[in-house]
Amino acid sequence: MSENNTSQENNWFETWFDSPYYHILYKDRNDTEAQLFMDNLTHYLNLPEEAKILDLACGKGRHAIYLNQLGYDVTGVDLSENSIKEASKSSNDTLHFKVHDMRVQTEEKYDAVFNLFTSFGYFENEEDNFKTLAAIKNSLTEYGFAVIDFMNANYVIDNLVPEEVKTVNGIDFNIKRYLTDGHIYKEIDFEDKGQKFHFTEKVRALTLQDFEQMMEKADIYLLDIFGDYKLRKFYKNDSERLIMVFK
Repeated sequence: MSENNTSQENNWFETWFDSPYYHILYKDRNDTEAQLFMDNLTHYLNLPEEAKILDLACGKGRHAIYLNQLGYDVTGVDLSENSIKEASKSSNDTLHFKVHDMRVQTEEKYDAVFNLFTSFGYFENEEDNFKTLAAIKNSLTEYGFAVIDFMNANYVIDNLVPEEVKTVNGIDFNIKRYLTDGHIYKEIDFEDKGQKFHFTEKVRALTLQDFEQMMEKADIYLLDIFGDYKLRKFYKNDSERLIMVFK
């Protein structure tokens, strides 16, 4: 039995998000909830028809595809070549996908930039998280809005499930979660076709206060904060999400 340890400490996201197993483990994510969120968000932002939206770290493009169905001109970008290849199958005249590093600002400007489903705080270096924020700001039009949908770190830490087994497609994913050095870790171990696999997810447990400090430094104006996909008020200890709207 061979051992396939693809856990690269430096850039865990480059290997894990490009792996087919990432998509297997998370294949049952709630699309209805995601679409409801997009409905609520676009309605709240009152985006003009045919607004140009950037879906930053779009994965296989589920949010981007739905936003495009709502009538928007959408570009989805992600570091994972495999995800972009898959997402590109849905491309059309107003839906485009490309490989892009979120730390770098885009050439074009957008009416809205969405960074959804905790796709922030991956980088080892604090400066890289700040660079991402600055890149989002610089990718907006003068009247554009940005939205970061992040986990509510306080809630997640309070409700951390230390160990569980999730069986998907006949694969038993053994998952361990813990907090170390201000990061929430998720260790994922499983076997498939006689091979052992080990992946690590590691996200900085950024709080609202952390974001506020970074935004102040980046000269970003935080407009509104929500605590869930129905855009209800944010409560520090009880909200599942930390959704920030800024310009």
